[in-house]
Formats: sequence, structure tokens, C-alpha cells
Amino acid sequence: MTLLVVCAVEAERDAIGATSAEVIVGGVGPVEAAAATAARLTHGGVDLVIGAGIGGGFAPLTHGDIAVASSIVFADLGAETADGFVPLPSLGFGRVAYEVPPALAVQLADRTGGHLGTVLTVATVTGTAATADALAERYPDAVAEGMEGAGVAAAAARFGVPCAELRAVSNPVGPRDRDAWRIPQALTALAAAIASVADWMP
Repeated sequence: MTLLVVCAVEAERDAIGATSAEVIVGGVGPVEAAAATAARLTHGGVDLVIGAGIGGGFAPLTHGDIAVASSIVFADLGAETADGFVPLPSLGFGRVAYEVPPALAVQLADRTGGHLGTVLTVATVTGTAATADALAERYPDAVAEGMEGAGVAAAAARFGVPCAELRAVSNPVGPRDRDAWRIPQALTALAAAIASVADWMP
């Protein structure tokens, strides 16, 4: 089985290092990630796509924990109204949620020791407690936030290839406090998670 891992930046790819999986750098944000994933899938030969990287974690997850998506949701794609945020499907357009096959999600969580839940994709990284609280209220089972997962998932869906997402927590979701970031720790955890998945893949 051929596993494609899509990272956002070279630092994530380099941390993962040599593995039996194919690892590509897709770029930052959902658009770049979708384009890169689709370009690779055009050539075929991929059985599973995993969007992987570091990201923000929702409590109780903390630095170095692994979040495993049961669902991948484009959390800020929609419209702002006087009554609050309205997601795209409620406006009668498109799709924002991509469900990970349940058995696959559970297997990935077991292999990585990860925390299972919804992983949010945002085009604007959360930087305030108010936004973090609003996201947690809309998605009570949210475990992490990243910028690429829904783009990877959308491309995989177009090609009929199963998709999952793994995030290693580098910081809490909320106010941007660089002193609270633990990027090397998160990259080490990401590498271990991908290695455990690549070793398990039949």
C-alpha cells in the first residue's frame, strides 16, 4: 500500500526524514495544500493520503501530543453575519467537512497514541481567546487546528482516495505567545507518529 504524506513546510518533511511513505511539501494554507495534493494524485498509485504537520492544540492536549482526525473541517469557510458565523453548507454551497473512515481513524490513534477528534482547518490562524472559545463551542470535540488538512482532504476526495490527518501540538490554540511554542518538541513527536504509521502500513 502506498502512503502519501503531505506536509506544509520543509521543516516538517525534514523532521520526518527517511520513511517508506512518500512525503511531499504542499505549501502553507488550504489552497496550496489542495493544489499540491491534486497534482500528485493525478499520477495515481496512492492508496492513502495523510495531511501531517505541527499545529495548535485544544485542551486538554498539550505540547508534543498527537491529534488524530476523526473528521477534518474547514472551520472558517463561510460568512460573517450580524448573528455570528455561518458555515458554507448553511448558505447552500459546498462542503466543509471530510470524515475519516472510522476504522482508519481508530487505527491511527492506536498506532500513534494520539487523541481522536475533529481537526480544524483555518485560513487565518487563531490568535485570540475569543476566537478559540468560539471554535471550541462550534466543534466541542476539536483536538487541533492547522491550515492545510481540509485542502488535502478535498483533493483526496476528488480522486476517491482515503484521507486522514495527524497534528503534533506545538502550542495551545488561542493568543499568540511565541514563548509558549515548542516547535522542536512537536517536530520530534510528528516524526515518531509518521514512523509508527509507515511501519504499520501493509
